[in-house]
Amino acid sequence: MAASSWRGLLIDIDGVLHVGEQPLEGAREAIDRLRAHGPPFRLVTNTTSRSRRLVVERLRGMGFELEAGEVLTPASLAVELCGERGYERVALHVADALLEDLAELAGGQDARDPQAVILGDLGEGFTYARLNAIFAQLRAGAELLALQRNRYWQSERGLVLDAGPFVAALEYASGREAVVTGKPSRAFFATALGQLGVAAGEAAMIGDDLEADVGGAIDAGLSGVLVRTGKFREADLAASSVRPTLVWDSIAELARS
Repeated sequence: MAASSWRGLLIDIDGVLHVGEQPLEGAREAIDRLRAHGPPFRLVTNTTSRSRRLVVERLRGMGFELEAGEVLTPASLAVELCGERGYERVALHVADALLEDLAELAGGQDARDPQAVILGDLGEGFTYARLNAIFAQLRAGAELLALQRNRYWQSERGLVLDAGPFVAALEYASGREAVVTGKPSRAFFATALGQLGVAAGEAAMIGDDLEADVGGAIDAGLSGVLVRTGKFREADLAASSVRPTLVWDSIAELARS
């Protein structure tokens, strides 16, 4: 199946276009090919350690030609959800580099009597004290809005824990289920498709995460393309119940299709 058979593409960033500060071979050429010949695309990331502006600046520094509007992150959906639910007091447990994307929401990590907690990847900031403070806010009635719940991601030093294990711990302790605004949320995929103006059955998601990228896309009605880069491990594919529509060696397949 060639990229030309789809009317829209959603593409993950970390592990698909680059690992650390190193672009993956053929990734820039693939994006250039899409820009020249289509189909239209969005870069959809669960990265919550930096703002959309910083994500775009980082990619540009690696040689990718991109506009800010071509990147979708979970933070914007969290802001929309808080507006829809009328949350005025929101505790923000996210990296400082993400705060600019949540500027419409009042409150810091110590917001008084928050109606909701927004949780992103805190990395080394996932301390016992921080997790216990979030637990107390949830027990007091705040809703847990997880920007994402990926299990792990591929860094330059290997696989490292992502936000998902900490989201699961807070769910278990509080007895409350998180609302996830990033992948694999159907709302996230619907927002991206809405920006492209295409139906789910006409689009594909390309990613290195079997659950959030491929499984989430298939559940939302898209084709799911798994790439053998980033966090991909052959053993995970063999053990998973998720069956990708296609498996590519890398995003470079786009430039050849």
